[in-house]
Amino acid sequence: MKSLLLSPLSLALGLALAAGVSSPASAIEPIRFDAGQLDGDIAACDDLNRFVNDKWLKANPIPGDRVTWGSFEVIGERSLQVQAEIAAAIAKKGDATTGSIDRIVGDFWATGMDEARANALGIEPLEADLAAIDALDSGAEIADWLRANYARGRGFLFGFGPSADFKDSSMQIAYVAQAGLGLPDRDYYFDEDKAAQREAYVKHIAKVLELSGVPAAEAASQATDVMAFETRLAKVSKSSEELSRDVSLFYNPITPAEADKLTPNFPWTTFFQSQGVAVPAMFSFAIPQFHQEVSTMLQDEDPAHWRAYLRFQTVDNASPFLSDAFATENFNFYSKTLRGQKEQLPRWKRTLNTLNGMAGEALGQAYVKQAFPPESKARMEELVGNLSAALKTRIENLEWMSPATKKKALEKWASFTPKIGYPDKWRDWSGLKTSRESYVDNVAAAIEYNYKWNLAKIGKPVDRTEWGMTPQTVNAYYNPQQNEIVFPAAILQPPFFDPKADDALNYGGIGAVIGHEMIHGYDDQGSRFGPTGNFENWWTDEDKKGFEELTAKLVAQFDDYEAAPGAKVNGTLTLGENIADLGGLAVAHDAMKRAQGPDFKDPMIDGYTQDQRFFMNWGTVWRRHFTPEELQVRLKTDSHAPANFRAIGAPSNMGAFAQAFACKPGQPMVRGGDKQILIW
Repeated sequence: MKSLLLSPLSLALGLALAAGVSSPASAIEPIRFDAGQLDGDIAACDDLNRFVNDKWLKANPIPGDRVTWGSFEVIGERSLQVQAEIAAAIAKKGDATTGSIDRIVGDFWATGMDEARANALGIEPLEADLAAIDALDSGAEIADWLRANYARGRGFLFGFGPSADFKDSSMQIAYVAQAGLGLPDRDYYFDEDKAAQREAYVKHIAKVLELSGVPAAEAASQATDVMAFETRLAKVSKSSEELSRDVSLFYNPITPAEADKLTPNFPWTTFFQSQGVAVPAMFSFAIPQFHQEVSTMLQDEDPAHWRAYLRFQTVDNASPFLSDAFATENFNFYSKTLRGQKEQLPRWKRTLNTLNGMAGEALGQAYVKQAFPPESKARMEELVGNLSAALKTRIENLEWMSPATKKKALEKWASFTPKIGYPDKWRDWSGLKTSRESYVDNVAAAIEYNYKWNLAKIGKPVDRTEWGMTPQTVNAYYNPQQNEIVFPAAILQPPFFDPKADDALNYGGIGAVIGHEMIHGYDDQGSRFGPTGNFENWWTDEDKKGFEELTAKLVAQFDDYEAAPGAKVNGTLTLGENIADLGGLAVAHDAMKRAQGPDFKDPMIDGYTQDQRFFMNWGTVWRRHFTPEELQVRLKTDSHAPANFRAIGAPSNMGAFAQAFACKPGQPMVRGGDKQILIW
């Protein structure tokens, strides 16, 4: 699934908050393009991002409870304010039928906000789990423990769940993938410049173990063992770059019997049976060398090391839902040390983040009633239609692509499915049982419920009505296996979308987002899937070679951007998103011209043409800055380039931008000759 932004984070918009919730003095205003905020000392032809955004960024530092701040985060803050009002009002109503939306939302909000109760319980909610871990004394017992905990949805050593079959996208099969690491990427365990993070991680492991009841000296020793354990896993893991740039790594069809031979100490036939899933004829065994190493570790790794690792991971994963001591330690390492966040999120935001992660679509049903007017959906449908027509024309007119490949590309174009606002069919939550007794128990119940709900899909047809994001998510995505583009309700706000704004702002905002998601179907990985979503090659050899030559030029463009002293953007890691930005912005500009028609009279708003406003709002969309620590994490793990480079990367390749601002050859925002890149 390709999204406009990374960050589970981003998967979490104006109204005052309900009583009892600490909140800003007033509802935060969205970011809108404002000609009065342009920096006259910076020419658009030199740096569009600085011209549009410098004044705002200098006047709006990153809040203490954030690691990045800009257009997405401001809308996200507005979304959270609306969600908090809704959740608090539902919780205040009191009892509701078990499994109902009101019961689930109300119980999560009430227990999540009960700080006193969480502090009184301390580690008590995990005592039974930790006692079971302490009793493990052999590889066979550890394997049994892993199977039993996965059956409760509490798996962290490897990923397991359903997804569409690469070869038959209409059916769901089981996928197994690597996991088990606490640091952001496998390279963090080996890179010389990450030594400080490794040292801090070991201290964090020791602190978590100590908080869980392990004596300090013993906790320090066990932390060293856990780090060695994870480093062993990291050696057989793939990096973020490898996983994001070769989607085929996720697809390794194999029979359970064949997998059993590869991992004799952790047979997959037994694992499927333990999860209540019929043993399939085939499943995808991604990154097999990782699982082979886990099997070997069940035989030769000291059970004491396994116990320390399992104890740490169990407590660390639950820490956000436990007492303040655990939540604070979790924040101190993962947010403060790794990402530079100065202050912990207030409890109401953390509770909403949990609710969104555990039962977000349940909250989304209430959200859209309050925050998504029907006229917004109608306007979006019109925009999607215009963007789609513009993309078709661009494909038809590509000079570097042969008629044979164009035919296939147009078949894929014709099968795009747009989803706008919220699902047509809401998910059923009636089987999820929550209460006002325990936050940890509610989280555990939701985890197990969601896990079993997902496992029930294995071996069944794909439900094309399902969404991969909640309506209150400030993001958008493309799903290559369903060939669908999805735009949640929450992103349909300024600077992306404003029904009262002129066409230039909407096409430079949400229009470019729509185009971006469409082009993901034709990026370096999306282009490996055909019209029905199957993993297949629909290219001629010559066209594929030409496409790769063009994308190599885009890699080189972004490799040349320096994000911080001595730290450059990884053009390979970010290639898919850069292709989508480049093509999406061009498609959006074409669509705007198509909508305006041949007799259009430019209104010259605020002294700027429609073309200028189009590109300036594109720049406004990417108004964003990061803490230095967060930037370093993203350069290593994020498939999206830092926002300032997204603001300038695509426009600098477009003749329409240079024409709009009368830029001259040689200016930084003008990539001419062999440096100019046109793909889609």
